[in-house]
Amino acid sequence: MHEMSLAENVLRLIEESARTQQFKRVRSVVLEIGKLSSVEPDAMRFCFDAVVADSIAQGARLEIIETRGEGWCTSCACTVPVAARYEPCPLCGAYQISITQGDAMRVKELEVE
Repeated sequence: MHEMSLAENVLRLIEESARTQQFKRVRSVVLEIGKLSSVEPDAMRFCFDAVVADSIAQGARLEIIETRGEGWCTSCACTVPVAARYEPCPLCGAYQISITQGDAMRVKELEVE
């Protein structure tokens, strides 16, 4: 379950931000998770709660915003929605799609004290 290591990395980012910005507590964390990122939101919630126990983010509310997949079809030169990797272009049926959105995870926002 790679969500555990991702949750650990999120906590490291939070702790680093706390040192540089001098806050003492995190009330909420907003993550953006792309539909094509291979990150399971429910697993991420579970791992986040486990990882932040006894930390500056203990008890923090986790909000997950799922972003849709999007790609550029080189065959028809259009931006198209992508529901899953390796699917054909919904417009022309070609398989030459470069993913442009929805394949990443990022910390979008922290609410701190």
